[in-house]
Amino acid sequence: MKSQADTLRRSSPEIALLRIASKIVLVGAIPIAIGAFIAATAWILLREAEQARSGALLAGSIYRDLLLATAERDRFVIAPPVERTPAASRFFALAARARSQMAALSEQARTPLQSEGIERATVDLRNLTDQMGRLVDAADQNERRVREMAERAASLIALTDQARTRQHASNADIVATLTEKDRRLRLVGEIVDRAQDLRALVTGSAAGSTDALARAQVRNAALDLAGALRQADRAADADALMDLVARAPAGSDTGGEEGDAQLLSWIERLLKVDETDRRALHEEVAQLLTYSVQANETEQATQNIAIAALKLGQRTAEALAVRDIAAATVLAREGESLAGTVGGLPISPLIQTEMIDAIRAWNDRLLTTTAGLRQQNTLLEAMDKAVIAATEGARSLNDTFIGDAERLGSRIRTTLLLGATTGLLLGALAALLVAQSITGPLRRLQRGMLHLAAEPGAGALDVGNRTDELGDMARAANTFVTEIGVREAALREAMADLSRTQADLIQSEKMASLGQLVAGVAHEINTPVGVALTTATQMGEEAREFVREAEGNQLRRSRLIAFVGRMSEGSRLLSSNLTRAADLVQSFKQVAADQVSGEHRTFELKHWLTELVTSLGPVLRKRGLSVRIECPDGLALATFPGALGQVVTNLVVNAAVHGYDQGAAGRLDVSVHQAGPGRIALVVADDGKGMTPDVQARIFDPFFTTARQHGSTGLGLHIVYNLVVQTLKGRIAVDSGPGRGTRFTVTLPVSVPASEAPSGA
Repeated sequence: MKSQADTLRRSSPEIALLRIASKIVLVGAIPIAIGAFIAATAWILLREAEQARSGALLAGSIYRDLLLATAERDRFVIAPPVERTPAASRFFALAARARSQMAALSEQARTPLQSEGIERATVDLRNLTDQMGRLVDAADQNERRVREMAERAASLIALTDQARTRQHASNADIVATLTEKDRRLRLVGEIVDRAQDLRALVTGSAAGSTDALARAQVRNAALDLAGALRQADRAADADALMDLVARAPAGSDTGGEEGDAQLLSWIERLLKVDETDRRALHEEVAQLLTYSVQANETEQATQNIAIAALKLGQRTAEALAVRDIAAATVLAREGESLAGTVGGLPISPLIQTEMIDAIRAWNDRLLTTTAGLRQQNTLLEAMDKAVIAATEGARSLNDTFIGDAERLGSRIRTTLLLGATTGLLLGALAALLVAQSITGPLRRLQRGMLHLAAEPGAGALDVGNRTDELGDMARAANTFVTEIGVREAALREAMADLSRTQADLIQSEKMASLGQLVAGVAHEINTPVGVALTTATQMGEEAREFVREAEGNQLRRSRLIAFVGRMSEGSRLLSSNLTRAADLVQSFKQVAADQVSGEHRTFELKHWLTELVTSLGPVLRKRGLSVRIECPDGLALATFPGALGQVVTNLVVNAAVHGYDQGAAGRLDVSVHQAGPGRIALVVADDGKGMTPDVQARIFDPFFTTARQHGSTGLGLHIVYNLVVQTLKGRIAVDSGPGRGTRFTVTLPVSVPASEAPSGA
């Protein structure tokens, strides 16, 4: 629309002004000029020679002042901001003096040619003064915009430093956690290796060998394993090991064999636990390495944003200093691209929003400043024309007044009288014709524009072949209405694209959450299944060994009793662990179904919460936590149970991991109550150690966590926030303090229309 408007303005602008000016002059300027000419004639006739000389002097003074004012205008354009005000003041003072002299000169005008010249010079001088005022205003506005751009750039740098500082602290936490996990992995690996060595020695002497050297090797291997256990802060296990070794002294018969069996059983249990722990530590170290790489990339990207902002600001200052509009336009596009880059960084949402706002505000100021530069260039071109016209007019007036003194004669009175009469008649006739030529078309244009405003689709205004300003106004209105229609269609298409993009983001978030659920289920089931598999393998080996002893007639009663005990214990371990795995699968069944389908359905909240908490039983029991559920019977929700399950699961697990010190027991309360018409409040509260205000302010930031040493990634509450706000159409709040636990309140609508779900939900 702007380009079309520029086209309209470029279409004969001077001719359009002359059309208006000719009518105005025809109505008012000519009669006034003729009247002034008639009033001054008598005085001019008496002192025409003196007046001619005075007029020539005034015209020369006006010409000189205009030249000086032009120089001050040029000085204003090239001067730095602090020196512009004095230059502008000197320009306006010279223009005011020239205008005053022009008024004095108009009093000495004797002929229409002189009056018209003075009038044109006065109009030119007025236009020049007005254009200088607009130039000063435009320069002041541009200077203010440049200062605002500098402030926005400084704000962006500060925000970038803040985001980089946060990311740097997060990187340090990840490195510290990775170091600790590696140390634990090496200690656990040492324990497993020593335990395997001891098991091999004990198995070799399991037939009741009384070989002193073999027993000494067993004891030395046990001392090595005990040392590794104590190095890992497991003194109790080390003492238990040495006690078992002491029960199987050298030279014993039945008692020694039983002691070896007990020692071997104890070693097997130790290996099962520590091998599982070693595998888990391997996975955590690999995951932390991935997070470390991502965090370092984020920190580097944030630093690159600061560097890009500094370079962009410097290049912009250079472009504006030389009034390079093309370069400024290119830099504006680079600023928009920089905002898109910031939008893709996985940093704090609040800091990210402020950084994007700062960049876009800076970009808006740059675009406005570029428009201001164009306006200044246009004003300078117009002022150059006005300066030429004004100086030429002043010089022409000087020549006119000098030559007029030589053209005095007796026919002046008759000419003046005839001119006055003719002027009055022409003025009255012109006023009548001009009034009729303006008011009639103006009323028709008014009616057409009112009708077009009421019904934009009624069609374009009929302007006919009019080439005056009324025709220009009608064509501009038609262009404006057409462009509005084009912009509206483009806006609707952009909104459709935005909706599709939002749906894609929600689907990505859902798949990430589903991956976390699958990883959690696999981790929970892996332990009992792994224990059962190890137990079954060991039972098979012992059964084959028992068969070999029986076939060789070497079976003793003590060996039979030990075998029966081992088989009994193995059966119990198999049964308990497989039962536990089956219970976990059943508990996760509905939750997993909701996660996979992402369906919108109506369900009874209390029963659903009970099933969900049951599926979290292994995590809660491991932490020594109990859960109490308070929910009204019969309360039904029509929403997305998969998303809600992810929210409750993450809040409960977050409380279990972060709310209590290692080994500390506690209680979680999951309660539901009405929060207003059509809304409920779901509260997850713990009686743990609580959070400091600094931690509470950052809990929803991605990758922020206080428990990386326990394997936390810092994404759980960030996912919770997105699910509550985007999918469940609710709000989430947190209340916590050191020593008084933590309380999360999720406010949700009872019914969420399925049509409001993100695409793919």
